[in-house]
Formats: sequence, C-alpha cells, structure tokens
Amino acid sequence: MLYHLLYPLHELISFFNVFRYITIRTVYAILTALLISFIIGPWIIQKLRAFQIRQVIREDVPTRHLSKNGTPTMGGSLILMALLIPTLLWADLTNPYIWIVLMTTAGFGALGFFDDYKKVRDKNGMGIKARYKFPIQVAMGLVASWVLFNTIDHDSRLIVPFFKKVMPDLGNWYILFGMFVIVGTANAVNLTDGLDGLAIGPVLIASGTFILFCYLVGHYRFASYLQIPFVKGSGELTILCGALLGSGLGFLWFNTYPAQVFMGDVGSLALGAALGSIAVVTKQEFLLVIVGGIFVVETLSVIIQVISFKLRKKRVFRMAPIHHHFELKGWAEPKIIVRFWIIAIILGLIAIGTLKLR
Repeated sequence: MLYHLLYPLHELISFFNVFRYITIRTVYAILTALLISFIIGPWIIQKLRAFQIRQVIREDVPTRHLSKNGTPTMGGSLILMALLIPTLLWADLTNPYIWIVLMTTAGFGALGFFDDYKKVRDKNGMGIKARYKFPIQVAMGLVASWVLFNTIDHDSRLIVPFFKKVMPDLGNWYILFGMFVIVGTANAVNLTDGLDGLAIGPVLIASGTFILFCYLVGHYRFASYLQIPFVKGSGELTILCGALLGSGLGFLWFNTYPAQVFMGDVGSLALGAALGSIAVVTKQEFLLVIVGGIFVVETLSVIIQVISFKLRKKRVFRMAPIHHHFELKGWAEPKIIVRFWIIAIILGLIAIGTLKLR
C-alpha cells in the first residue's frame, strides 16, 4: 500500500523514485516486520496466557519436555501478522505471484490455527486427524499450483541444479509436482518444530537464501548471466522473503531457548507453505531441498522409522523426528538447536554455490 502511495510521487519529488527499487523495499519490509514483532509480540503472549492457550505436551516425547507444559502456543499468529502487513505495505500488489504466495500461506495458517485450537480445547495434543487435515492440504496445494500454471501460464520445465541442460518438461504433471512441494514443505517444517527455535532457525536461513534467488530469478540480466530460469515478476517476491526473514527474527526473540511462546501449527504449516510456494514460483524446487536439508532429514527420519518398525518391528532411531533421537542420546537442547542451525547455514551456502556450478 505504501509502495502504491509513495512511488507515484516521484513525478513531483525525485526522492520518491527510491521506492521503485526492490532492494530498498525489501530492507523496509524486514525492518517493518521486526518492528511489528517487537511491538505486538509481548501483547500477543500476554493474551495467549490470559485465554489459557497453552501447549499440551504429549506423552510420546522425551520426558524433559514435560517442563514445557503450559507454555503459550499459537505464536505463529505473530509471525503471520509480521509477514502479511509488511508485504502488503511494501510490495507491488498488482503482482499475481505476491497474492498466490500470500493466499497459500494464509490458507495453511488457517488450517494450522484450527488444528492448534482443537489441541487446546481437547487438551490432548492431538488436533485435527490426519485423514481430514491432509486432504485439505492437498486441495489447497492443488489450487495454488493450478492457478500458477494455468492462469499465469508458468513454465512447466523442471530445473535441476548443477545441470544447466537438464530441464525435463512435466507439462500438466507440474501441477501435481507443485502441490507436492508445497504440502511436503509445510509438513516438513511442522515436523521440525519440536525444540525451542529449532524450526525458525532454518526457516530464517532459507528465507534469506531465497531473498537472493528471488531477486536474481526476477532480473533478466542476472538470470541470463547465471543461466538460471528468468521468471518475469518473481523479483517482487524478494520483498515477501524479506518480510518472512524479519518476522522470523522477531519471533525468534521470544521463541529462543527457553521459549516464551511456541509457534504451533498455525506458524509451522504457514511458514512451510510460504517457502514451498516461493520455490515453485521461482522454479527452485530442488534448491529448496538443499537449503531446507534440515527439514528433509527430519521428515525422512520419521518415514524411515515408520517403515522399519512396520517391516522389521525395529526402530532405527531412538525416537523420531531425529532431534528427539539426539535428545535421548543425552544432548542438551541448546546444543541440538545450534548444531542444526550450523548445518542449515552450511546447506544455505551450498545452495548459493549452485549459482555457478551449472
């Protein structure tokens, strides 16, 4: 909104021409998201406590988590506000990609909200049953992917890092592939959200990495030089990634160990859907697998554990997702969190390195 109000003034005062630049508006989006988080964060936490919206710790987790029982949850509502408001203020709202990502994020956030609400109401930590929740996720992912590839006529080729000439055209199958990326990322972030600050750290690193990639993919000269796909208009998503980075940093202020508030499904599902849809728009789905390697490993650990137990009646890990495995091995929670962050940073650097390894 501010972009549409301020930029037209450049015809009268040349200073306002600065708002045409994506880089400047991205910085403002980050700062606005941080400001919103710091101002309303304490108020939201206070209201969550007042309304008894507290985390119910399930019995199938390490016993040390029982001390966290009663911590305010649904803090992801803070992330969503600090993400949506700066994006609406500083992004070009005529850009269809902005609305696709925002609506997908809001949709998954709403589903997470009702899931968290049911957990709090029933006081059993179970939430909406998977047989109901998963089809809703698939439907939302399909709608987002269909709109992207049919309404906007998005490229259906699959870009493979390290191989500049390997670009298989999936045709209409790309709609299913896009849905899989969005839904898969949403659930992967959700599985990772098990320790204080564990999920938001890799999300910050992924959003920072995609700030760079959104800008490059949306810039014809840079995209041509680096031999990456040029997606006209996708550069505007740089502002949204900036708001995602700022909102995540602001939330981490309150979520760092020991956490004052948990993000809940309203946060984890929304953040995952945002990253997944950004990756699909910018055609960097495989890049997301690299930079989001922590999410991939967490998800694979659950899949491996389930398959192994069903087929062999044996567990590969002491507990899944894998961060619980390290807890049961005696690692302190802060050590697990920081080491996972370090790995996420390394993966982010590797993802950036793919720009020249093609």
